[in-house]
Amino acid sequence: MKKRMRAGNPFLGFFLCPVLTLLLTELYTHNPLTDIKPAPWLLNFLLYWLTAALLLMVTGRLRLALRIHTLFFLLAGLANYYVIAFRASPILPWDIYSAATAASVADNFSYALPGRIWLVLLGYAVLLALEQAFPWKIEKKNVRMAGALTVMIALAGFASLLHQESVIAKLRLYDKMFTPGAVQRRNGCAVAFTMEMKYLITQKPEGYDVQECRALLAPYGNGGAESAQERSGRLPNIIVIMDEAFADLSYVGEFTCNQDYMPFLHSLQGAENTISGKLHVSVLGGNTANTEFEFLTGNTMAFLPEGSVPYQQYVRGDLFSLAARLKEEGYQSVAMHPYHASGWSRNKVYPWLGFDEMRFLEAYEDAEYVRKYVSDASDFARIIEEYEQRDKEKPLFVFNVTMQNHGGYDQEADNFTPEIEAEGIPSQAVSNYLSLVCLTDRALQDLIAYFAQEEEETMIVFFGDHQPNNTIASPIWRAGGISLSELSREQELSRYQVPFVVWANFDIEEKQGVETSANFLALEVLRQAGIALDGYYGYLAKLQESYPVITAKQVKAADGRVLTREEEEAAQELLTYQKLQYYQLFD
Repeated sequence: MKKRMRAGNPFLGFFLCPVLTLLLTELYTHNPLTDIKPAPWLLNFLLYWLTAALLLMVTGRLRLALRIHTLFFLLAGLANYYVIAFRASPILPWDIYSAATAASVADNFSYALPGRIWLVLLGYAVLLALEQAFPWKIEKKNVRMAGALTVMIALAGFASLLHQESVIAKLRLYDKMFTPGAVQRRNGCAVAFTMEMKYLITQKPEGYDVQECRALLAPYGNGGAESAQERSGRLPNIIVIMDEAFADLSYVGEFTCNQDYMPFLHSLQGAENTISGKLHVSVLGGNTANTEFEFLTGNTMAFLPEGSVPYQQYVRGDLFSLAARLKEEGYQSVAMHPYHASGWSRNKVYPWLGFDEMRFLEAYEDAEYVRKYVSDASDFARIIEEYEQRDKEKPLFVFNVTMQNHGGYDQEADNFTPEIEAEGIPSQAVSNYLSLVCLTDRALQDLIAYFAQEEEETMIVFFGDHQPNNTIASPIWRAGGISLSELSREQELSRYQVPFVVWANFDIEEKQGVETSANFLALEVLRQAGIALDGYYGYLAKLQESYPVITAKQVKAADGRVLTREEEEAAQELLTYQKLQYYQLFD
């Protein structure tokens, strides 16, 4: 009897432990017992059992396989919890391309855990202790090799099934991939991740044809057209600043402060020779590179997988961009970023986009720091140096991505003293963030004051890449009696809006209250600089007349109405845009 019981123990361990691991992994972020329906539960069970079986065949030892399996999901689930906390979106398959960038800033965030997570970790500890009771082995290598091959084939087939729309519909899995958080909550982490792997490779749009795309672009010319306007016989210098996490929190909710946190930028709204308004972006709390991708290329994240990073996944050679277009007009183009060159693979991508020169952290030797990052004041001073040292025979184009306002807002620093306080919002993170934004506002004022005195015509374009994460928004919502789980569609979309200004030291038509998206903002730059909108930009200018805002989160028509998902899919102009974007990126 005792011998038979020992023989049964491995089967108990193999089937029970992966189920407990699944339950604990889901408990990191939600209550799976209420959120996940029976069909997704079964699919997750199968995935966990198959991965445990593969480890068993590889190691030959059940105890070791179960513990590796449990430890992997312990760490993966914890990482997923932090990623959701930092950027409001779970880990996605293509995040592997961003691992190096994430690691470079990982020490700037708070990793304090609530009691609920400690209970989950305690559950993992108990499970790891329980797995000590299963010392079963598979000695024969040929059995293990055959078993491993069989399990890998089963995993591949299983993944293939989860990529079939008919299977997803039959099993009633949640398939709204543009909401990855909801996909994970309702389908389970493992099933959601496997479903999303389908989008590691971008599919061609329905009815895509290379010749059709060439014909669609033909009426707009092929680039290299003469400038439409050359004041004083010379094109203006163009300085573009995409400021890290720069946002106006009044977009999130109403609150009052002890002083205005961006008085200069507010003064520019309606100012002479200035265009200002709201810029709609596709990302929140991270993935900075996606906003610069949209701005520089005129492409949109709306047609790419949620959470993907084109710089790391799709840009593999020369790609038409604003830098390339300005190069056709004789501009000297410089990309600047006061941080590591490898971040988001910028050192590889910028030359493909047409930049002649690059300046990264090593070019900021004498810079002042705020917290752990080069201050915006020093960064903007470095722009002035670049301008003063430019090739005076050519107009200058600078594209600058800052770092001062990067996340980690709840941390104290000896070189930073917050001065802004939001009344009724007892959050040090909010105070720190608003104070950082105020420093940026002053630096922008100094930069514009410098160029206001310059005779050479210069345009400055300034905008944020995204709003900060929910550690900043949540206290504002709570103060207003708003729950994160009860946000309206309008409130959700407000999280994807940042201010922008286009200022010039020469005459341009003033505009305020403009709403546009990052993929269209370069059009305004080219128009005000007097440069022809030919080729792809010519097409985008026509599209903008019908749809002035296109992001991964919404499409807004010219009458201000936000399209439903069904209307987006039925809009022929959007399908044409999708085809032309695929053509630009891949053909």
